[in-house]
Amino acid sequence: MLAILDYKAGNQTSVLRALTHLGIPCRITADPSILADASGIIFPGVGAAGQAMLELTSTGLDAVLTGQVAAGKPLLGICVGCQILLDYSAENDTTALGIVPGQCAMFTPALTDEDGIPIRIPHMGWNQVALKAPCELFDGIAPEAEFYFVHSYYPVPADEYVLGTTVYGLPFCSVHGRKGLWAVQFHPEKSGRPGLSLLRNFAAYCQEA
Repeated sequence: MLAILDYKAGNQTSVLRALTHLGIPCRITADPSILADASGIIFPGVGAAGQAMLELTSTGLDAVLTGQVAAGKPLLGICVGCQILLDYSAENDTTALGIVPGQCAMFTPALTDEDGIPIRIPHMGWNQVALKAPCELFDGIAPEAEFYFVHSYYPVPADEYVLGTTVYGLPFCSVHGRKGLWAVQFHPEKSGRPGLSLLRNFAAYCQEA
């Protein structure tokens, strides 16, 4: 069973629907005992980094999450859940979880697209991911597959954690982590077949692990 972390950051139900569609047992929970018993944890989120961290720290879920990762529990961070795995986010000047070294930066209007036109912020739409290192999440997914993004901030992890990049005004990290600890800036639960394949790959890894 996969646990979808409930920390009042939104988007849990979208992930639940996607996993249920795939026939993958799952539940939304903030219960530490259920998180500990789960085969893997999905750490989703929509909203602001500051509010997300406030909820995590006020409930003790920050310690629960870091403890589960330290114990080797597979984890997949999505969007805000991807960003606050890092040390710091420029959004709300937020000290984050520090599970992955790095920070989260904001897109600026000074950035332009390939035609020299200033990019729109937030970044909203479909884009490809160029893998920079092997990643089990992308097994069986075509290199030209596109995923759905909605964000104004982007992760800047330490170089050794960069697994995939996407171009929007600049090449930015859109997938980071290591084996068993992954984070994606896009929303796989809203990315059609490629996104469902990614979630299926994560569930399969958790079952094997």
